[in-house]
Amino acid sequence: MQESELHAVNGGVVVVCLKKEEITDKVNNRIMAQQLANLFTRVGQIGLGAAVVGGVINSALYNVDAGHRAVIFDRFAGVKDAVIGEGTHFYVPWVQRPIMFDARTRPRNVPVVTGSKDLQTVNITLRILFRPMSDQLPRVYTTIGVDYDDRVLPSITNEVLKAVVARYDAGELITQREKVSRAVSEELTERSSQFGIILDDISITHLTFGKEFTQAVELKQVAQQEAERAKFLVEKAEQEKRAAIISADGDAEAAALLAKSFGEAGEGLVELRRIEAAEDISYRLSRNRNIAYLPRNQNTLLSLPQ
Repeated sequence: MQESELHAVNGGVVVVCLKKEEITDKVNNRIMAQQLANLFTRVGQIGLGAAVVGGVINSALYNVDAGHRAVIFDRFAGVKDAVIGEGTHFYVPWVQRPIMFDARTRPRNVPVVTGSKDLQTVNITLRILFRPMSDQLPRVYTTIGVDYDDRVLPSITNEVLKAVVARYDAGELITQREKVSRAVSEELTERSSQFGIILDDISITHLTFGKEFTQAVELKQVAQQEAERAKFLVEKAEQEKRAAIISADGDAEAAALLAKSFGEAGEGLVELRRIEAAEDISYRLSRNRNIAYLPRNQNTLLSLPQ
């Protein structure tokens, strides 16, 4: 059975026929739209709740990076004794606060001006590789603070260096540098352990003296070089004197032997030496291409002009 309605529009009659199926579809569409709206509202509420919960959880998390350690400060209990290692950890926001420490080995140069045993000014620089004791971090934070290296290392390094350098004079600081470095390392390591600091390596990288001492050393070196040179000249003259005496003694002995030979053999030795000299001269002249030999008292092939 079909239903119809009559409406008067602008003086006319329009008949609108609506089927029951169309009315049912419209009702279903409205119901579905209402359900979708409720679903989206529910999803939004769940997402908002999840975001709030995630924010709360995220605010209660903190990360400890590699090579670092953390100490927890509690507003009610103070600094806790536990040391937190690397990773992600929970804490109570507002009530607790994590304090980070770098537990890796780090370098530091400490310059010190001090005096030696012979009252010479010494400028010395110490290079230190240090790191904190992990189990002592709560005590370090409570007694010193996060900047423990700035507060402790310069003062104890200055103290130990002045005490050790004062045992040696300027020359010993140069010639016994390894011994001085070992003494500084032993005393400084023991001193720093009282503050919860480990020193992995200690070395003296710079060691100079005052201007006056440097000039005195240079003048001393110059004087020593001049003295060595004068000593060499004296020794050279002495050697030349001895050589001259030995040569003169040899000449005198040779002259005595010649005189003795002349007395025994007459002029024969002189004649022998003359013949030997003539042979040597003739040999040298014969090897020269620019010299021609002409026999004595004989006619030559050349006709010389009169």
